[in-house]
Amino acid sequence: MSIDDEQAVEDDNADYVTFDMAGERYAFPMNRVQEIIRMPAVVKVPLGPPSLEGLANLRGRVLPVVSLRMCCDMPAAEHDETTRVIVVDGGVPLGFVVDRVASVISIDPAAMESADAVQSTVNSDVLIGVIKLDGGAMTSVLDVDRLVGSQFDRLGGKSDGRDTGAAARIAAEPDDEGDSDDTLELVSFAVEGQEYALPIDQVQEIVQAPESVSHVPNAGSRVLGVIDLRGRLLPVVSMRRVFGLPITPLEPKNRIVVVSLDGGVVGVVMDTVREVLRVPHQLVAPLPNFVAGDGRKSEVESVCRLEEGKRLVSVLSVNRMFDSPEVRNELAEHQNREETPDMAEDQRGADDGRGDEELFVVFRLDEEEYAVDVDAVQEIIRVPEALIRVPKSYDFVEGLVNLRGTVLPVVDLRTRLGLERGERDERQRIVVLIIGGVRTGFIVDSVAEVARVGRHVLEPAPELSAEQARVVSRVANLPDQKRMLLLVQVDQLLAAEQARQLEEVVAEDDLVPA
Repeated sequence: MSIDDEQAVEDDNADYVTFDMAGERYAFPMNRVQEIIRMPAVVKVPLGPPSLEGLANLRGRVLPVVSLRMCCDMPAAEHDETTRVIVVDGGVPLGFVVDRVASVISIDPAAMESADAVQSTVNSDVLIGVIKLDGGAMTSVLDVDRLVGSQFDRLGGKSDGRDTGAAARIAAEPDDEGDSDDTLELVSFAVEGQEYALPIDQVQEIVQAPESVSHVPNAGSRVLGVIDLRGRLLPVVSMRRVFGLPITPLEPKNRIVVVSLDGGVVGVVMDTVREVLRVPHQLVAPLPNFVAGDGRKSEVESVCRLEEGKRLVSVLSVNRMFDSPEVRNELAEHQNREETPDMAEDQRGADDGRGDEELFVVFRLDEEEYAVDVDAVQEIIRVPEALIRVPKSYDFVEGLVNLRGTVLPVVDLRTRLGLERGERDERQRIVVLIIGGVRTGFIVDSVAEVARVGRHVLEPAPELSAEQARVVSRVANLPDQKRMLLLVQVDQLLAAEQARQLEEVVAEDDLVPA
C-alpha cells in the first residue's frame, strides 16, 4: 500500500460496516456499502464464476449475489437466519453474502494499520488494512474494488455506457454522512460529443431509452412525450433541446436519466451515459462569472478538470436546467394531462405496436426459467425412449434421433450450460432450433409456456464471465410475478467448430427412417 493509499484510508474511511465469516471479523468501508439485506431468493446463472450464488431482484433491479467466503477461498457454509447480503458499490451493484453483520463502527485513523503487516488466511491482495481495537481485537478491512475485480473482471471493468453501473449507486437511499467531504460523486454523460455530469444525489436511476416515446398532444418543444416506467408514466425531456441542439432519433445507446424536481420526476434523454466519477473537490472549479452569465450556459454550475486538464467535465444543476417558466409550464401541463382520456388513448395506441413486446418460448432447467425467441424455435417434441449414441463427440451431445426421416442431433442443454445432468422423465422435451444452418434439438426439463414480454422489462444480463455473457445475454425481470427469465442467445449455444462437427455427423450417418 502506497503512502497515498494510506492517506486515502485515513481521510475517507473513518466509518466501517463489520461482519463475520468463518469465525473471523472483517469490514467494508461504509462509503462503499449501499445497503444490507437478508439473503434473497436467487436465480442461478449457468457458466458464471464459482462464487456466484445467482441473480436477485432488488426493487425491480437485477442484483448479482456472490459468496464472499468463496471469493476469499474459505469453505462454503449453509445460509441461516443470520446470513446477510451486503450490497456494495463496485462499479455495478453487487451483493456479498456474509455469515453475520456485526455493527457499524467509527475509528480513529491511528487505529488503522497497513495491510503490509497483516498475516491472514485471506489473500493479502484484497486487504486494505487492519483495525486494532481495544482489548487486542483486530478487524481486517477488505478492498471492494479488488474483490470485485478478482472474481468479475468483465463485470468490474465495464464502463461502456450501460445503465447498470450508474443505476446501482442510485438504488440505495442516499447516505449524507457516507459521502466524503473531499470528493464529489457525479454521473457523467455525453451530448453532441461533449461530456457533462450531474451530482449523483440528484439522479434517481438510469434506464435504456425505448425505441419510441409516446407523443403528448400540444406539448412544448422540450418535452418529447412519456414512457411507461414500471407502471407509471414518466415525462421525457430531450437534453439536446434543452441545449438548443437538433434532435436525433432514439438509438440503443441512448439513456434516460431520471431526475427529481419540485413537484415530480422527469426523464432526460442523453446521447450516452459514461461512468460514475469521484472527483476531489480541488479539481472542481465554479464556472467563471462572465461565462455563467451567458444565457443557456448558466445551467453549468462548475467544471471538473480531469487527466491534468486534458478532460473537462461540465457539472450541471438540475434546478437550473428546468428553471425556465417555459419548461416548468410544459411539465406542469403534462402532470395535469396525465390522467385524461385522450392521454390514455394515446398511450394505448403506442402499446399496440409489435415493437413493444417480444415473444419467447419459456422452459425450465434445474428449477430455473430460461427463454428463447419464439422465431428461433422450429418445433417441440417428446424425448424418444432411445437415442443413437455418437462416439468421440462432445460430452453434451446425447445422440441422434429420426425426426420424420431426417437425422436430428440432440444436445443435453443442462450439460451444455455446466449444470448437473438430470434423470430422464415424462416432462422433458426436445426444443428444436437451427444453429449454424444445422437443425439441432436441445433437451430441457420441461416447456412452460409461450410468453409475451414487454420490452421495458428486458435488460442486459450482468456480464459475469465471457461465456455466460455470450450465451445468457439478457434478463426479463418480472418482479410483479416474482419471476426472472434468463434469455438464451440461440446462435451462441454452439461454437462454429461444434456446429460443423454436428453437421459432419449428420452428413455421415445413414440412419434409416423408422
